[in-house]
Amino acid sequence: MKKYDVIVVGAGVSGLLAALTLSKHGKKVLVLEKERHLGGNCNSYMVDGYQVDTGAHAITHLIEGPLPRLMDNYFDFLPVFEEYGHYYVRTENAFTKVPSNLKDFVTFDALPRKDRLILSQTLTKALTLSSFGIDLSDQSVYDFLPKNLCKDTYDFVDTISGFLSGKSMKETSAQRILSGSSFVRDSITQEQFDAMIGRLEPKKRQSTESILSSVLPYHLHASLQSRMDRVAQPLASLERLATNKVNYSQGYPRKGLKALLNAILYSLPDTVEIKAECEVKSILVQDGKISGVEADEIYPADLVIYTGFATDLPRLIKDLPPDYNEELKGIVHTKSLTIWLGLKEELPEFNYTGSEIWFKDFAYWAMPISNYDPSLAPKDKQLVGFSFVINADRTEEHELKKAYDTIFRALPNIEKYIDMQHEQIMVPEKAAVTINGKFADIRTPIKNLYIAGTDTDKRSMGITRASYSIIELLKILNEDGKLH
Repeated sequence: MKKYDVIVVGAGVSGLLAALTLSKHGKKVLVLEKERHLGGNCNSYMVDGYQVDTGAHAITHLIEGPLPRLMDNYFDFLPVFEEYGHYYVRTENAFTKVPSNLKDFVTFDALPRKDRLILSQTLTKALTLSSFGIDLSDQSVYDFLPKNLCKDTYDFVDTISGFLSGKSMKETSAQRILSGSSFVRDSITQEQFDAMIGRLEPKKRQSTESILSSVLPYHLHASLQSRMDRVAQPLASLERLATNKVNYSQGYPRKGLKALLNAILYSLPDTVEIKAECEVKSILVQDGKISGVEADEIYPADLVIYTGFATDLPRLIKDLPPDYNEELKGIVHTKSLTIWLGLKEELPEFNYTGSEIWFKDFAYWAMPISNYDPSLAPKDKQLVGFSFVINADRTEEHELKKAYDTIFRALPNIEKYIDMQHEQIMVPEKAAVTINGKFADIRTPIKNLYIAGTDTDKRSMGITRASYSIIELLKILNEDGKLH
């Protein structure tokens, strides 16, 4: 019977990154995935000539965040990121940039002037408290706001909260708004990474910036790459009241999310074996210690990295401690709906790169992704994704109809240009960042069983959050003497 150093359960982006990094530290790795396709929510596929992603995505923290650290140290092939662009607000009468500093708030005509001043004062107060080390994670955005604002202002704040946490402003912390709007920034320098992970296996490493230079002529990537090259002096948080940009260090991968997935897959060494359509039935424990997993057969291993939903662990392992099971029950999930519309021609309403929000009644976040790369849509056509946070207490049919009604209200002329429509309903992240929502620890009560993924780390969102979790996993494995 073949034995592996590590078995990774799940081949979403967290599982594949775990397999990649551990294999580069000399481990023989088996990845087991119950679905036919790899990548989870980090993937793209074709629908009637259009390449849609699994949900609309912006990749964040691309200067000194976790994904660049993983790319620098473990990737053999790299995706190319286009500069993200701006965030906009669409209303019946206007299309304006989302305010990200005090100057922007002054000219943000989507809200009444009085409310803009109040929000500016509230933001200044929150950032001042945070700068002095006061944790606002337990204070809801709603409780932090004055109670004399108009409905549009509450709807706007509720929309921003929803897209940052998956929940309403009553369940979203003020700290989440500060970090999600780039007022409070996390970063991982190479020096910090080296200190956490320890020495890598000896090999010649090529940095992200040098590989980008070798792949693309400089003028095609000048703006984003110049920011990646720049070692800027960090601004104090309060200085960002005047200088902050909500799209700081963000990008979109050329050729879509599949380009990032392929970069991971192409970087995997021969010591990684992947079995798709192979569902894990149980994780095997002997004398309180991992002995392997049972899927289509028994796979022995001394180390298991679980990257599925942490809430499913009690189904896979009998006799977990009751208090641990209760902790896992506190993890909160949120469902999202993405509607992809292929348009017969490029519309002036989507003549931008970046994304827009509509915040009235039923909020959406929309991205015209073919503006980054025209090859994602047929020639002279356009592809736009509209993402919604949907109500789990309502039927999917109800939420789908409500979503289409919202799109047609926000863009009354779009219906006659629709060439393709495609819907996706998914859980975008395995834990929503709410005030009372729990996150799983990477270490579990079972020796040599670790968890990785978006339910183990609350920083940022999506692929960036998954990357944070992998770096924390590597740090903990290093501390436990199981990495090198």
